[in-house]
Amino acid sequence: VPPGGGPVVDPGHTTIIAIEFNGGVVLGSDSRVSAGASVVNRVMNKLSPLHDKIYCALSGSAADAQTIAEIVNYQLDVHSTEIGEDPQVRSAATLVRNISYKYKEELSAHLIVAGWDRRGGGQVFATLNGLLTRQPFAVGGSGSLYVYGFVDAEYHRGMSRKESQQFVVNRKPAAYNTLSLAMNRDGSSGGVAYIVTIDEHGTEEKVILGNQLPTFFDQ
Repeated sequence: VPPGGGPVVDPGHTTIIAIEFNGGVVLGSDSRVSAGASVVNRVMNKLSPLHDKIYCALSGSAADAQTIAEIVNYQLDVHSTEIGEDPQVRSAATLVRNISYKYKEELSAHLIVAGWDRRGGGQVFATLNGLLTRQPFAVGGSGSLYVYGFVDAEYHRGMSRKESQQFVVNRKPAAYNTLSLAMNRDGSSGGVAYIVTIDEHGTEEKVILGNQLPTFFDQ
């Protein structure tokens, strides 16, 4: 049982992804939550808002990851009030990194932070303990082991909003996409697919049911 006492969505029990596109970001996740060998929640939304145009994708202990997201959400609200404008994505990622590092012995969580701000546009940051790196894409969880080659080969900078959404997850009939590949191959990933698209105009959230996702056998 993790220190937070909650079910586990650690690197062995989930798939999360965030990518930058020309003008914004797309985040995606599966929805399966496990406690040991048991599935305890089939439809958990692992994409958590940190501010209006900043989200994070959760993995690790569900309790720990959600606690970090809630703390950062509160701190960003205070910060944006103090500065009189929306916070930067890097500020959110730095807060996540600082908490993860300070409590690295007590918390078990890995968050990918992504969003849009007027200074940097769409940005994706990987955070893990003391690590903070901006990347064009970040993939996490057990499902990432099955899709890193696909993402490395197929991702390219300058993709459109629609291309990026389809790259992360789309409905069948369709070519392969990252979450569908992971959920088909990784026994610890599954359920429905959540997707969040963020750009200067706002945030769009979608849910795609499992029976609407393409499988290998559709091709």
